[in-house]
Amino acid sequence: MKPSSRLAFGIALTALSVTAAIDVADAANPFDGSWWVTITTTRGSCSSGGMFRLEVRNGGVYGGGGGFAVGGRVAPNGATSVSVSSGSSRASGGGHLAGNSGRGSWRGTGSEGKCSGVWTASRG
Repeated sequence: MKPSSRLAFGIALTALSVTAAIDVADAANPFDGSWWVTITTTRGSCSSGGMFRLEVRNGGVYGGGGGFAVGGRVAPNGATSVSVSSGSSRASGGGHLAGNSGRGSWRGTGSEGKCSGVWTASRG
């Protein structure tokens, strides 16, 4: 995967950003399940338009592979916060899930420099 693709993937995961302001118990979360996240870069030269699959289990966000580390939480109220890293590339973001969709923003730094943008998510 090219460095620009890795940062884009990181940002997408960041998009489903999930370190909520509220502690989430290790119990079923209304947002548990598979989610597709699409990222759009609005500033910087990072890749844009990538779609990535993430899994929310008990409020924790899982995904990655291919050299990516993903961490985050989704609160029962839908508040999201995630961080993603791959080598020297880092991205983080936050937003909100409601029903079967969500949106938010992200920021990252990688081989292309600093980038930022928005993300959308859909259950699936």
